Amino acid sequence: MELVVLNTSGKETGKKVTLDETVFGIEPNKHAVYLEVKQYLAAQRQGTHKSKERSEITASTKKLKKQKGSGSARYGDIKSPTFRGGGRVFGPKPRDYRFKLNKALKRLAKKSVLSQKMRDNSIRIVEGLSIAAPKTKDFITILNALALNDKKSLFILPDTNKNVYLSSRNLPKTKVMKFNEISSYDLINAGEIVFLEGAVEKFQENLKK
Repeated sequence: MELVVLNTSGKETGKKVTLDETVFGIEPNKHAVYLEVKQYLAAQRQGTHKSKERSEITASTKKLKKQKGSGSARYGDIKSPTFRGGGRVFGPKPRDYRFKLNKALKRLAKKSVLSQKMRDNSIRIVEGLSIAAPKTKDFITILNALALNDKKSLFILPDTNKNVYLSSRNLPKTKVMKFNEISSYDLINAGEIVFLEGAVEKFQENLKK
């Protein structure tokens, strides 16, 4: 399995990169992808929701009426959940929504997304990005050359590149990340995935550990 390497003008360079079949050519496992995306989204939740229970309400503890003989239901104090302003029964409490997944399953999820993207012809390899100074205009020129200006795209870098990151961060449909920071959510959320030439080998090696 090979992909042609493009330059930043969108033209073929004549070079090709061989992709590992065990990373880009497997049968996608939808459940593994679902679990990792669920884990990612769960980790984003603050979990600070809280409602007051009966014991936390500030109000009188006086019994509203006698226990028997009134002909109606028994009442305690005004903090009862049956009254407006009373405590809530089984209300939400602060909690951590995060949960663990084993590394093998997370690697399978990434491989599944990449394999599906490969089937959809949504993966490209670019020779390299060279931006002398942080300029959004320069990055937009590259997007236009690659026909990505109207598409959600994820650029995967082999190493940290501050100028490329700063040039792209104001573009709502474009995301730039280092190869070891990628989650399945990032891959599946992108319409087009653009690997810089050196990032492919590192990404594949990272998924084999």
